Amino acid sequence: MTEIEARWREYGERARAAATVLARTDGVIRNAGLREMAKGLLAAASAILEANGRDMGAAREHGLSRAMLDRLYLDERRVEEMAKGLLGVAELPDPIGQTVARWRRPNGLEIAQVRVPLGVIGMIYEARPNVTVDAAGLCLKTGNAVILRGGSEALESNRALVTVLREAMTRVGLPADAVQLLDDPGREAARALMRLSGYLDVLIPRGGAGLIQTVVENATVPTIETGVGNCHVYVDEGCDHEMAERIVINAKCQRPAVCNAMETLLVHEAEAPIFLPRIAAALQARGVEIRGCPRTRTFIPQAVPATEEDWATEYLDLILAVKVVASLDEALAHIARYGTKHSEAIVTRDYTRARRFLREVDAAAVYVNASTRFTDGFQFGFGAEIGISTQKLHARGPMGLEALTSVKYEICGDGQIRE
Repeated sequence: MTEIEARWREYGERARAAATVLARTDGVIRNAGLREMAKGLLAAASAILEANGRDMGAAREHGLSRAMLDRLYLDERRVEEMAKGLLGVAELPDPIGQTVARWRRPNGLEIAQVRVPLGVIGMIYEARPNVTVDAAGLCLKTGNAVILRGGSEALESNRALVTVLREAMTRVGLPADAVQLLDDPGREAARALMRLSGYLDVLIPRGGAGLIQTVVENATVPTIETGVGNCHVYVDEGCDHEMAERIVINAKCQRPAVCNAMETLLVHEAEAPIFLPRIAAALQARGVEIRGCPRTRTFIPQAVPATEEDWATEYLDLILAVKVVASLDEALAHIARYGTKHSEAIVTRDYTRARRFLREVDAAAVYVNASTRFTDGFQFGFGAEIGISTQKLHARGPMGLEALTSVKYEICGDGQIRE
């Protein structure tokens, strides 16, 4: 056993002990912890922003992309949003102990299916300090301990945030080790967390395709894949161009560095001659680089020729791949080949094609006449999210409180035996 593996097992043991304590607490004390965390963030905002400033300076020196810098950056507004998020989670119904179903068998046995915590959750993520707070808050609400491993680019920010969160928990009598940060930025340390069998009940990676793939290939604990979003908007034949423009601009430009932003625009050939020049002007006025197929470039001559790689790329930046398609069938085939099962949208007036798109697209979130940017726990009414699952087992889509629980069966009898 390496030194890092031994240290991580200590973290795991402390997290397991903290999870045992949390499982015995009621929602009142856990909500008090969330509110105290929010107060702590606001009180320590200056120290948090100072730490983030050091991260931002180092990130610029290392040439991090514009998208990564946006994810990393904190200001007073973002700190306030993190605090508001914790307060919002505190107001949500407590899922722990909730009876999902109850029934009585012919032999008299009373069976209840009840929500319980998962136990110890591991998080590996990149750049975004707000994930540190979101994960800690959601895990506390659901009675889970969490071991956090953020990216090296956010190390100072995460240290400051976790210090605040742990101190807040102790002030209300909760175990500080319910929230722990692995602050070793090395790859060996990350892989050791992926192999923390016996301590982690589930590992959730949140980041780009490279991170997700590394976790899938190396983890020996159960994982939930999240985050990679090669999202499409399909502009259908006969659609409302004004509506399509609003949706496309929002899906691409409102916040391009997030996983629910659109990366590829598909346009029906009947709409291309009018819609493509119109949308190109609107996109380029907002600084978007367009990479188009040959047919796209007949209507947008300034577009960069798109390559095969462009159709599969999650840019997380002001770059958009554009393709003209001959039919809904071609659009569906393109999405099936290049999509990442995250979020897909159609803009259409046709009810039959809308229903077909909803039925045939295999993704966590499928939209008709709305932006993909709504794939978000808060927007779905979950209060917050720990990630957006693109797989199908246990959880799919924005993962709110219920996704961080399991169930157990409570069976009450009066002497029944099985014959």
